[in-house]
Amino acid sequence: MKTYSHLISQALTEDIGGGDHTSLSCIPSDAQGKAKLLVKQDGILAGLEVAKEVFRQVDNTMVIEELISDGEAINVGDIVFYVEGKSQSILQAERLALNFMQRMSGIATHTKFLRELIGACNTQLLDTRKTTPNNRIFEKMAVKIGGGVNHRFGLYDMVMIKDNHIDYAGGIEQAIRKTRDYLQQKGLDIKIEIEARDLIEVKTILAAEKVDRIMLDNFSYANLREAVALIGDYAETEASGGITEKTIGEYARCGVDFISVGALTHQIKSLDLSLKAID
Repeated sequence: MKTYSHLISQALTEDIGGGDHTSLSCIPSDAQGKAKLLVKQDGILAGLEVAKEVFRQVDNTMVIEELISDGEAINVGDIVFYVEGKSQSILQAERLALNFMQRMSGIATHTKFLRELIGACNTQLLDTRKTTPNNRIFEKMAVKIGGGVNHRFGLYDMVMIKDNHIDYAGGIEQAIRKTRDYLQQKGLDIKIEIEARDLIEVKTILAAEKVDRIMLDNFSYANLREAVALIGDYAETEASGGITEKTIGEYARCGVDFISVGALTHQIKSLDLSLKAID
């Protein structure tokens, strides 16, 4: 996983700018304080390690006593950690630490929920590139904490030939052939995934040069089952598009290897957490 300390530094610069004038004006510079991270909504905790880096960058003399770790279930009233140090420092770090933890915990919680709906099936739950710009690393971390699996991180670590690529390239066979030639010329050893929009395209893909994974986009359950049977062991299979919490278990039972859900990262409600000062 990529490092993220520079992103936290940028976020602190964005938030603090020329100074936290509220804290600087009304809190003595030598005042010491203590606060607790209070859980106000049940879910799965994510983002604690990121929050600890926020506090460290603001003031590395602050001390954090961790009570609950990332990936653990949390309930209303739980205390995740205590932080102690300069009051000004706690106040400067508060909002950014909460922003990361609330959003990441929301993602982890929903991921865990969908993963449990898949049940005992071997199907893995994937995220997508539908992420907040410059925050992808945090959102994908949260998916993993919630029990999901990261798809490609960006455009560079896996080839994904989608409908527009196919149309611009002149067809499925041409898109795959050109991709194979390109990867060989560049000396790149990365997987190739291609999208199929219907069973006819699945058959065309199977007759073309080998690919690693076939994404079955917006297939009905019946067509998905047929496509998975047609593909067999030829390539990995991924279902995507229109799959909801009401249908994900059924789709998983058809034997597809992966189900990708963009909503894991782009339609998430943050979990309610609060940092409260202790007298």
